[in-house]
Amino acid sequence: MPTLLHIDSSLFPADASASRAVTATFRKEWEAQHPDGTVIYRDLAAEPLPHLDGLAAAAGFTPAEQRTPELEAAFALRDTLASELERADAVVIGAPMYNFTIPSSLKAWLDHVIIAGRTSMAQPSTVAGTPTVVVASRGGGYGPGTPRESFEFVLNYLGKALTEMLSLDVEFIVPELTLARTNPAMADLVDLSDASKAKAHEEAAAKAKTVTARLAA
Repeated sequence: MPTLLHIDSSLFPADASASRAVTATFRKEWEAQHPDGTVIYRDLAAEPLPHLDGLAAAAGFTPAEQRTPELEAAFALRDTLASELERADAVVIGAPMYNFTIPSSLKAWLDHVIIAGRTSMAQPSTVAGTPTVVVASRGGGYGPGTPRESFEFVLNYLGKALTEMLSLDVEFIVPELTLARTNPAMADLVDLSDASKAKAHEEAAAKAKTVTARLAA
């Protein structure tokens, strides 16, 4: 049966996190479509990964038969995380904007799973073409034509890292203005925020169905 890799990186619980709420909608619809399927879940805030260190990086560039026991131990986590990605028939990632970019916990995950000659820079990559939905929530508005358009480094970065480095087939869902109900300065944007949130949940459910249909084809 199909396997979904579900990754959350928000620091906040679901009732206070737009990205967690929307990834949950995707997962709920996925499980409805695949009642006997498997979900691999990584909560990078609850169980943060260590940053990639020199030994783990070197191990990724060393052929398996040439790794020392020390390199093998350093590579073990990278192998586990890459294997989870390789097992997945679909991926959903919660990627809230923090200080104009992704959470460091999500960057750590990427640094571990991007392995040259395996998941990246391989012909083909072991994860090439895996349908991936990224919920890129942000507290304000950063779309084309907005005053802070140039501050947006979530879609720009993940669009490159996930497609160019991992060769995943990526789509984005972007709930915007998520702080409108808690920031008095954004009071006049509440309706737009609510509409963006509702649209994001609709898109998440629809994309889960679309991915299901694609895998069944």
